[in-house]
Parts: sequence; structure tokens; C-alpha cells
Amino acid sequence: MEEKTSKGMKRLGTVAAMAAVLAAGVAIWMAVPPKITAKEPDFGASIDPALIRRGKYVAQLGDCVACHTEKGGAEMAGGLALETPMGTIWSTNITPDPKTGIGGWTFGEFDRAMRKGVAADGHNLYPAMPYPSYAKISEEDMTALWAYLTKGLQPVEKANRMAAMNFPFNLRFGLSYWNAVFVDGTPFVPNRSKDEVWNRGAYLVQSLGHCGACHTPRGVGFNEVAMTEKGKSGEQFLAGAKVENWHAVELRDLWTVEDTVQLLKTGQNRFATASGSMTDVILHSTQNFTDDDLVAMATYLKSLPSKNVKPVPPKPVYTSAPETAFNTTGGLGYTQFCNDCHRQDGTGVKGIFPPLAGNPTVASKDPATLIHITLTGWETAATDAHPRTYTMPAFARLHDKEIADILSYVRENWGGGAPAINEAQVAEARRYLDPKIDASTFETPRLAGLLDEPNKDQLVLGMRLNSETNKLLPDHVGNDLNCTSCHLNAGTVADGSPYVGVSAFFPSYASRAGKEITMIDRINGCFRRSMNGQPLKPESKEMVAMLAYFDWMKGETKPEDKVEGRGVGKIDPGLKPDPANGEKIYAAQCAVCHGADGEGLKDAVGRVVYPALWGDRSFNIGAGMARTYTAAAFVKRNMPIGFHEQFPLGQGGLSDQEALDVAEYFSHKPRPDFPDKVKDWPNGGKPKDARY
Repeated sequence: MEEKTSKGMKRLGTVAAMAAVLAAGVAIWMAVPPKITAKEPDFGASIDPALIRRGKYVAQLGDCVACHTEKGGAEMAGGLALETPMGTIWSTNITPDPKTGIGGWTFGEFDRAMRKGVAADGHNLYPAMPYPSYAKISEEDMTALWAYLTKGLQPVEKANRMAAMNFPFNLRFGLSYWNAVFVDGTPFVPNRSKDEVWNRGAYLVQSLGHCGACHTPRGVGFNEVAMTEKGKSGEQFLAGAKVENWHAVELRDLWTVEDTVQLLKTGQNRFATASGSMTDVILHSTQNFTDDDLVAMATYLKSLPSKNVKPVPPKPVYTSAPETAFNTTGGLGYTQFCNDCHRQDGTGVKGIFPPLAGNPTVASKDPATLIHITLTGWETAATDAHPRTYTMPAFARLHDKEIADILSYVRENWGGGAPAINEAQVAEARRYLDPKIDASTFETPRLAGLLDEPNKDQLVLGMRLNSETNKLLPDHVGNDLNCTSCHLNAGTVADGSPYVGVSAFFPSYASRAGKEITMIDRINGCFRRSMNGQPLKPESKEMVAMLAYFDWMKGETKPEDKVEGRGVGKIDPGLKPDPANGEKIYAAQCAVCHGADGEGLKDAVGRVVYPALWGDRSFNIGAGMARTYTAAAFVKRNMPIGFHEQFPLGQGGLSDQEALDVAEYFSHKPRPDFPDKVKDWPNGGKPKDARY
């Protein structure tokens, strides 16, 4: 049994604890390893399969696989690297291989390693393996775990790697002193004043679950200041802690029992979605717990009193955008980069993108996790309840001040009084995390820059008419779309039909109209076709504002220039669509946002979240998106969102063929007619995928 880590967030603190002791020079003698006291279990001639099944469940309770299995490696064969400032540790092989695993160990040696952190050959383990918590495991569970690891797993011969720790941290004998000072080997003792459910929960949280490894503050030796809720320091148990530029939230009285069970089972609840290494904990461990054990853990956590005010549940209905949404740099940054997933009022999209209102990560006084996620990205846990994962890409491409402004806006409106974030805090996290920065050469316009212009009010109105077209122009929009449905993030996304430089290319000849058209003609064409509505008057305040916004987006672009990321690209016209396959792709990738029958997604009070793709509330037959190859090009580069790490929406990811197949499927579904279609392509040149 060797060091255990949960990919960055867990157990590193106890390694640092050992480092602190050594650095202080207090570990100066060779200690005698603790004696082996556990008796060898008698499994008889043939081991009971039920015991192995129980042992496998115990291993899931302890999340063994998360640390003792490297990515792509054999289960429990070790090799997962834990990078620390003091060096690198690799988890060890715990399969029953007699040469490289634990096949040559006795049960007593295994029990000693689990409870006291000493390997079979007598060397001390680094406390990245949470043996201070595992010491509380019951004798019955330890025996079952041993049965599973030695009789239920296939042996894998895979040599262990020596830890590459820097001096003096490579001197393991110092850990004997650390153990003597900080490790309490007392087994779990039930509280007779509590019921069976509470005690079961306390046992799981304190021992196998080792929740305190992340969620309990550290002391002078970087030890967990409390291992239970008892004693002088007991109120600090699970009170939240900073670990490796994450903030593990306080678990004491955090949510209702039902909310906690839901998060541990599915990775989501009405307050939050799991992030960081907690996604791995849920994937490998807690989603496999019985409902009774989840209820027991949640009951215990709920019983622990807290001095801190807990976040309130988010409002179940949409509200208006906050007052500062369109007149501050943080508000406009949020509108541009966050609104599509987390929505104007921070309620998120149920089952897909987490709410910000009531989210403990947003409300935490320590913003470490919020900054971490923003700089490096995020992915949901893959669970049986939510097998499809969703991602938030890294926003390291934004400057430190931009991130600070956006996150401060988020905390001001949905953080329950959490303090603002400053540029220095983001810069410090960036130095520590060294996140990768998107390499695209597309210069993403910043909507916050609108506030620097003398006609800022007009420009902001033009931007909002693109983002909230349906709401602000109800007499001109005949369906559920906004301009930004096709021109992503108000026209600022590369290959998402951006507005960058567009007005420089007008007037220009349009083959569909058979004549030269102006920017006004182009805008009104979208109102009549894509939005199945009515054109704006050229002299109207709204049209003038939209034109001003487009001119701002033009920047220094000249008619002869080539704009990087313009349009939506092309799909090979030689490919042949397969609508049957497209139907399967739609069900797997698109229906979650656009509805099983293309009806779109609405909130609890019937307001549109994501638009319909066919039917009366979608674009009409004259729209460009009704053409298979045009739609396929858009889908290829922009749909689905939250699919991987593409900046800024996690957009795209399907192959050319997949995009073509799904575009053929939805573009040929019933949709409104366009009476003026008879006037299109008067000079010929009608494309082969036109619907009429």
C-alpha cells in the first residue's frame, strides 16, 4: 500500500505535513516500526463470494481505484503520479501479484499499512495515503477489503516506482515522528447517544470516506486539526480548507440530506455541480454507494453545527438581468462569455450547466476554486444518472483583470455577500496553475470595450438587440430565436458567424437576391427568414443601433481584408448525408438542449432557454440554416456546446460526416414556409441543398 491521491486535490496536504516536520529538523532518529497485531483471517478451502463482493464495496467506499490506477492502466496496478512541490510520488501496485503487488504480504502487514502507514518491509508510507482516517476502519471491513484485493483481483506484474522526493523530504524515517505527534490510531467508536443511521454516516465519513483529508483545515504540521467532531478542535472538522489552489467547501450543515445524497449520487444538485477531483470521487466511489449509506453520510454531515451562513436555494424562475449587467465591464464580460450556459439570472440550465445562485463555490469567502475553474476549465462527473459529461473550457485567454471583473460581478449578484476578487488574486493563481492558453489567432472582441466609446449606450443597445432579439423586438420576431442563436456570443466567436469586420464587406452582391444588397438588407433578411418575422424600418432607433454595433465590430477591417474566423466554414460537398444516422446523433448530442422533437428547451415558467430546431417556432424554409450543407458547417464548428475545451463555449466536436448527417435530419423537418421564396436566385445559381 503506497501513497494515495485523487489527482491533485486530495492528500497532498499530508505530504506537505511531513515536509514541514522534516524542514523543522525535529525528525532525527530511526524509529522501530509498529508491531503487527492483526490476526490472519481463515478463509477456509474456498472463500465466500459474498465476502469478496463486500470487499469490493469497501474498496469503492475508500475510493481505492482512483489513486491506485493510472490512466489507461490495469485496475489497482498503481503508477498514478502525484506531483508535489517536494517531488513526485507514484501510487503502488495493490493487486495480488507476489512480486510487485501485495500478493506476498500477510493480512497483518496489510492491516498495519492501512492503519499505521508502514509497509510490509517496514518503510514508512507518505501520508498521501490517508492512513490516519483508515485507522478507523472496522475489523470486518478490513478483512473484506483484504479478501477482495487478494482473491477478487487479477494479479498484475507491474513494478512500483520509487518516490522522487527532494532532500530532505526523501528521508522517510521522519514520518515516524509525524505519526507519533499527529496520528490517532483509535478505531471508530459509535456514539451511543445517536441512532444507527447517524453512526453509520459518521463511520463512513471519518474512515473509508476520509472526507477530512480535503475538507478539514490543517495545523502547524499540516496535519488535519481534527479527525472527528469531538474534542477541543472538533468544530473545525470538515469546516473547509484550502488545498492546492482549490477551496474544499465546508461540509458541516451544508445542504439538506436529500441535496447531499443527490450530489454524491449524480454529481449535481439544485445548488451546484461537482468540480475538481470531486468528480473522480463521485465517478469511482460515491455513485456506487447504497442509498442507505448515502443517507447515513448526509445525515451525519447535516448534524454537524456550523457558524457560517449557508447559501440559499436559487430562485426557481428566471428574473431580469442584474442592474449592472450592461453598464459594467464585469457585467458585459459575463454577458459575453457566461450567459449562454449560466443564463442572465445565474440559474444555469437544470441537469446541464450549474446554477451560480446559491452555489457554495461562488459564495465561498475563499475564491480559490472559482478562480481555478475559470483558468483551467471544468468537467462534470460521469455518473449513471448523468452519463454524458459537460465541460466549461479554460478562460486563461482572458486577462487577469477581465477574469477578476467577471467573477466579482458573479459574486456581487449571486455570492451572498462574498467579497470581490482582485486582479492580483487571479495573477497569483495563474502563476501557480500555469494554465494552457488557447492558441487561436482569432482576436475575440470584448463587449466590455463598448463602455469606452462615446456612443456606448447606443452600442450596448445594438449588442442587446442581437442577444435578446426575441424579448426586445417581439413585433419583429416570429419564433423563439435571437440573432445570437446563430451568431454566437453576440457575434464574437470564431467560426460562429462572427460580426467581426462584416460591415466592411457591404454593399455586396448576393446571388440569392440577384442584386447588390446593403447591411440593412442583410439584417432584415435575417428577420424575415431566420426569425420568421418582420423587417425593421431603416430609420428606426433599433436598426441604427444594430448598424452602430456592426460598425464597432468592423474595427479597422477593409473590404479587401481576409478576416480570420469569418463565417462558419465549409463542409465537403462530396459527402453524402445519412439522415438515419443523423437521427441517432441528434438524440445523443442535440436533444438535451433542443428537445426530443425539436421543440427547444424552456425554463420552469415557459421562457425559452435554447430554441426550437423545427416546427412553428423555428426558422422558416427560406433561412440559410434550412440548407443541409450550410447547417452542417455551422454544426461542425459550433454544436454542441459544452462538449470539450474549445474556447469559449466548448463548442463543436462532431466529424464532418456526423455534422452533415444531423444537419440533414433536422433541416428537413417541418418548418414555416417563406412565401417570397419564388423570388430567390432570379439569375440562377440555386444551391443543390436549397429546400425549394
